[in-house]
Amino acid sequence: MTHVAHAAAETHNAHDLAEKTHLPPPTVSKILATLSRGELLESVRGRQGGYRLARDPSDISVEDIIAAVDGPIALTQCVDQGPGACDVEAFCPSSAHWHRINEAIRRALSEVTLAELAEPMAFPEPRFEDRPAMAAAGTN
Repeated sequence: MTHVAHAAAETHNAHDLAEKTHLPPPTVSKILATLSRGELLESVRGRQGGYRLARDPSDISVEDIIAAVDGPIALTQCVDQGPGACDVEAFCPSSAHWHRINEAIRRALSEVTLAELAEPMAFPEPRFEDRPAMAAAGTN
């Protein structure tokens, strides 16, 4: 998705994305089809066909991407399938809290957008005092 977001106006095919991501073409094809079914990508037919983003990258969250590929975000069976899905639910002291944990993770993932993921990370230049070996030697 980040490769597609870098050139959001263009149409991308599985072969080119496989080369860019170093993933096998069949895997890329399956992921693209899954993301299309999840309405994050739209399929473009024709000679120059492929896939493009269905929405602006700032309108697609990490939660949207994960949910499209893996289904609803749930850390445990009791959260994913609801009450009665777990054999030890009645004896589990933490079952009441898994919903809170799951909701916190879902909320955090929903706050990060594809646009943010596609931005290169900027790492600050280390300061002189942060480089212990150089600081001890008194060199730069």
